[in-house]
Amino acid sequence: MSGHSRWAGIKHKKGAIDAKRGKIFTKIVRELAVAAKTGGGNPENNPRLRKAMDDAKNANMPMDNVKKAIARGTGEIPGVTYEEVTYEGYGPGGAAVFLTGTTDNRNRTTSEIRKIFSSHGGNLGESGCVAWMFQPKGQILVEKKAWPDEEKLMGMAIDAGSEDFQSDEESYEIITSPADFEKVRGVLTAAQVPLAAAEQTLLPQNYVPLSGSAAEQMLALMDDLENHDDVKEIYASCDIKE
Repeated sequence: MSGHSRWAGIKHKKGAIDAKRGKIFTKIVRELAVAAKTGGGNPENNPRLRKAMDDAKNANMPMDNVKKAIARGTGEIPGVTYEEVTYEGYGPGGAAVFLTGTTDNRNRTTSEIRKIFSSHGGNLGESGCVAWMFQPKGQILVEKKAWPDEEKLMGMAIDAGSEDFQSDEESYEIITSPADFEKVRGVLTAAQVPLAAAEQTLLPQNYVPLSGSAAEQMLALMDDLENHDDVKEIYASCDIKE
């Protein structure tokens, strides 16, 4: 069993707070448009669009907004054209940071992301400098207060094909290969296990433990990056204790 990802729990809690902010609508609208542009406007044939529509539903976004975003993506109605971007760099203490996003002005976004990194003791690197440190995985989080039987959950997850199972004081983390993610999630859902989060993600091969000022700087860096309209997902190799 590998080391538990402390950032997974922090990210989950942060996401619950972000869902209350208006910025979440902006990010979902962009994802709907890009997903429709790259994979078509039919969610039955476009898993990425289907997930974006689920996110919109969970955020209580009006269906009219969803339809307009998809129509802009497919070109049915005019609108801003977004392109996908990735950025790589290092945060305080040498932790690797890889992020994805969408933008209508790459030069502007690059300048703003570089400034955020530098203002929190990090630095934006060249393409490819940290991407190799991350592996695609499926990640499922279950809160202990919602499912206290750890042994039963671990047994179900392992039998379904999960690669790793970890726990801390508040939650369980289940890691799968990308190919087995839907299978494991389906087994847990069928068993009525309440999932706090379930997503295809990128996980670091090794973690950098952070504490004190370095940990505070890293969390501030993550906060500013997440609040940037052009940033979609952030992956970091930091291990921060509660």
